[in-house]
This record gives sequence, C-alpha cells and structure tokens, in this order.
Amino acid sequence: MRAVDLIRKKRDSAELSREEINFLIAGYTNGEIPDYQMAAWLMAAWIRGINRSELAALTEAMLYSGQILNLSRIPGKKVDKHSTGGVGDKTSLILAPIVAAGGLTVPMISGRGLGHTGGTLDKLESIPGFNVNLDLDEFFNVLRKCGMGLIGQTTEIAPADKKIYALRDATSTVENIGLICASIMSKKLAEGIDALVLDVKTGSGAFMKSEEDSVHLAEIMVETGERMGKKMVALITDMNQPLGRMAGHANEVIECIDVLNGRGPADLRELSLELSAWMFYLGERTKSLAEARRLAEEMIASGKAKEKFKQGIRLQGGDDRVVDNPALLPKAASRVDVTSSAAGFITAINCEALGTALATLGGGREKKEDTIDHAVGLEFHKRIGDRIEKDQPLVTIHYNRGAKLAEAKAQIAGSYHIGDTAPKEKLPLIRRILGA
Repeated sequence: MRAVDLIRKKRDSAELSREEINFLIAGYTNGEIPDYQMAAWLMAAWIRGINRSELAALTEAMLYSGQILNLSRIPGKKVDKHSTGGVGDKTSLILAPIVAAGGLTVPMISGRGLGHTGGTLDKLESIPGFNVNLDLDEFFNVLRKCGMGLIGQTTEIAPADKKIYALRDATSTVENIGLICASIMSKKLAEGIDALVLDVKTGSGAFMKSEEDSVHLAEIMVETGERMGKKMVALITDMNQPLGRMAGHANEVIECIDVLNGRGPADLRELSLELSAWMFYLGERTKSLAEARRLAEEMIASGKAKEKFKQGIRLQGGDDRVVDNPALLPKAASRVDVTSSAAGFITAINCEALGTALATLGGGREKKEDTIDHAVGLEFHKRIGDRIEKDQPLVTIHYNRGAKLAEAKAQIAGSYHIGDTAPKEKLPLIRRILGA
C-alpha cells in the first residue's frame, strides 16, 4: 500500500478498507507517513466524509495504536466525562473533584485547545507547577490517592490520536463527525473506564452548529461506546453563547474555583452539577438521578470538592494555594472594553468568533508548536436576551500583547447582534439526553 493511493481513494469518495486504514494510522504513528500526507488525507476525509465502517475501523486503529489501561488495581467504578468543546467550557475542572469527592474514580485523559475552543490541559497548566505529563505509574498513584487524575495522552495511550489531534487543529480539519468521534472515543476507551458521560455542544460556538448534527455525533459516540461494553449517556447542550462569564485559561480556573466555593455563574453551576449527577448515576454511586444531584450539591456545600481539587493539584505538582488565593494565577498586564455600538437587546452571539478572537490574542494556537499565553482572557458582560445601552461594555479583553488587539476587538464587536426586542424563545441549556 501507498499513502498517496489512499489519499486519492478518499479524495474520489471511495471507501477505505479496515486494512487500508490500519496501514495509514500505523504508518503515520511510527513516522513512515509524513505530516503533509496525513494532512492531505484528513482534508479529503473532511470533505468526502467517513462512513460507519470506516469510522469503526479508524476508532479501533487509533485505540489499539497504544495500550488500554488496566485500572483493576483501583477499587470501585471508573467514570469519565468528555465535552466536544466550546467557548468558556470548563466543567472538567469542577466535576472531576465533585465526583472523586463523592466516591468514584475519575481517570481523565484530556486534550489541548482545538480550533476556537480551549483545552483542559492548557487550563490546568495555568496553575503554577501543574504537571499534565505524568507517566502511567505516576497517574495510577495519583488516582489511588485522591480518586482523580487529569493528564494528557502519554506515549502509550492512543498515540495515533495525539499526533492527528495536533495536525487537525493546524490544518482546519476539526469539524468532521467521523474524525471527532474517532478522536474522542479512542482516547476515552483507552482509559479503562466503566462509564462515560458525553457533553455534546450545539450552536454557534460548537463544532456542530446544528442540533441535528450534534445529535448525530452523540448517537454514533454512544453506539461506539456501548459496542465496547461501556455505559454511555450524551447530553446535547447549548453553545450559542459562552459558558459562564470567562474564557481564557487562568480566568476559567478562577471561575471554576468560584463554583467549588458555591458561587459562580448559574449556567456553569447547573451544567457541572448535571454532568456530575450523570457520572454518579452511571457509576452506580446512586440509585437515581435525583439522589445523584443531591450528592453533587453536597460535595460543594460541604467543601469536600474544593479540598479534593486542592489535593489533586498538589499531587500533580501544582501550587494548591491558588484555590484559596487565585491572585497566584497568571494575570494579564492590560485590559480594554469592547463596547456596544447601539442600544437594544442581545439577540444572537457568534460564539465561535469570540473563541477565534481569544486565540488571536495568544490564548490559542495557529500552529501546533505555538505556545499559549495563559493570562489572556475574555470577560463577558452580556448574554442573549440582555438589555444593552450604547457604549456599555460587552466584553472586557485581558491581554499582554497589543499587536493584534484591534483585530480581536473588531472580531468581538462583530460577534454580537443587537435588535430592538429581546428574542421570544429562550433555548434551554440542556437540549436533549441520549442513551442511558
């Protein structure tokens, strides 16, 4: 087989066999197929699509490119959550300590920022000293001691996905249902978990803009997980506006700490508690969702989730003082407001453009080798349906370098649509629940 032939085959809309996909993934993982050929195949797959047979083969090829963790040495159920990403999507840093404090084990293998969305690893690395690059023995040790661990992919875990993930981000081949599913499920199935809760975003800030596409993605991920013997549920959640009031890595950590202290924005609290409840329920920690929600609320009210977060930070080399003193986190040197050009009501937000603006300022990557400025952030003052006056702030930009500030301000200003009347329909935060 030759990579060039498989690129041509996908370009011409033909179906690749399991053997051809195995050849492609193995060749790229071990370095025999270069970035430029895999990038060409990814673009062909993005344009032509991936059918169910190819998806199954791709997911398994990526899964078995490394090892599947055996967590049987750690007692109890192992449960994880994955979000398809959005602007201000930070729930992992809240629900992992909630669920671990409540008695389950959360082995969370996460990714970095992808496209216009932020990554859990990048957020964690804004905490001074926090090490997301633990080897498997260190990861097991952290899980045994505190019930939660948040790391990146090691060389042993789905190494094919680790390489392809970075390449997709840099080649604009992110928003494809098949590629998204294979990436997520190869990582998550390698964790050795018993159950998985999926947060599938829909709307202007999601990779899947339409609810129909989001449901389709959720269905195939649930089907893939169930086929591998895992308990699965998928929540379709709104991403037509940022989640919470902050985007940007250090700022999002601060907002997570607020929620663990019983404060924080209502939407972020609601979604974090709901996802935690589903993790408790699928992990058989409770007999009902109502009981699971009460347990999640109790973990926050009692302070146990906050203490668990501190323990997790400490065990992974981070400065746990940030939980009580967020001023220790990176802070931007400058701030500037983006104000409204007219009075009226916020009728819609181009959420993706907000994420792009954040990346433009250094809060994301344009090339896979780019470094993140953890202090860069956006603070959102208005939500859909809110009243706004002329020259009133829409967003406050926290920045260090002003080179692309004018470009980012223009992107942000153009993201908000202002009308004379508020939208009649208020879309729910949680649209649908599939599986379970």
